[in-house]
Amino acid sequence: MIREATPEDVPVILAMIGELAAYERAPEAAQATEAQLKEALFGPQPAAFALIAEDADAPVGFALWFRNFSTWTGTHGVYLEDLYVRPEARGSGHGKALLAALAEICVARGYERFEWSVLDWNEPSIGFYRSIGAQPMDEWTVFRLTGEALHNLADTSRVNGA
Repeated sequence: MIREATPEDVPVILAMIGELAAYERAPEAAQATEAQLKEALFGPQPAAFALIAEDADAPVGFALWFRNFSTWTGTHGVYLEDLYVRPEARGSGHGKALLAALAEICVARGYERFEWSVLDWNEPSIGFYRSIGAQPMDEWTVFRLTGEALHNLADTSRVNGA
């Protein structure tokens, strides 16, 4: 069963984020707190949304997503930030059900794109994504600005009278 997350799900979502970070070989990178996640998902201006996959009424996976926008299509889309199914529940259709629920959100709202990133070494996930018709964006490279480089660039800004 797939359902929308509730504020009561925040602790289990945070636990699964930690499990995902460990799976992706970066456990130290998962630094979000329950308070941050609760604010992002359920605060006055939610920045993200989450779905929960359940098996026998126990959470076994989640998908955390947010809206993006394409200037080319002139429509919003869904960007899947995290998709995770606990190891004991893999192969039971939960991952596909989470993706199908997000695809349904896209179609119902007139969004034309559903996108996400996957680590190059994660062959099981890549194979799964290809099996549902997803195509890699081989000509695109993701860039990230963080830490000192982010602050250095911000220091050169002329926005807000700076």
